[in-house]
Amino acid sequence: MNEDPSTPDLSNFVCFSLYAASHAFNRLYQPLLEPLGLTYPQYLVMTVLWRSDGRLVGEIGSQLDLVSSTLTPLLKRLEGAGLVERTRDQKDERQVRVHLTEAGRALRVQAETIPACVLTATGLSITELRDLRNRVDRLRQAVSSPRAPGCNSDDH
Repeated sequence: MNEDPSTPDLSNFVCFSLYAASHAFNRLYQPLLEPLGLTYPQYLVMTVLWRSDGRLVGEIGSQLDLVSSTLTPLLKRLEGAGLVERTRDQKDERQVRVHLTEAGRALRVQAETIPACVLTATGLSITELRDLRNRVDRLRQAVSSPRAPGCNSDDH
């Protein structure tokens, strides 16, 4: 194999480490969520609603950083499964509010062990995991902000 030293080494890419970790988490969650009949994105929506039922679609999208075109099909599938129902907001009919059904509320009990399973799988303490999450959140905020001069495609 002939390596080109002028090309960056993939193992030095933070973005690749995050990408690979995201895939590893998806593989971890899949067997935990399968008995619940949920995908990971659906689990995130349900977690938001378990914490605070009756949220507006826009609020859920903001919290999960999902655009409407991604969130709407997720909500339709959850509604089709009988876990949520969508209704027009009483105060503003342009807004759609999402409520858990009885089945959706009952599913929370089955999902209660998932966070502890995930924590155990990481091999980290809760303090270490919180610190990592905070650092990743800061990184996400930094790269989500307007790019620094010299990093825009217009500059090249």
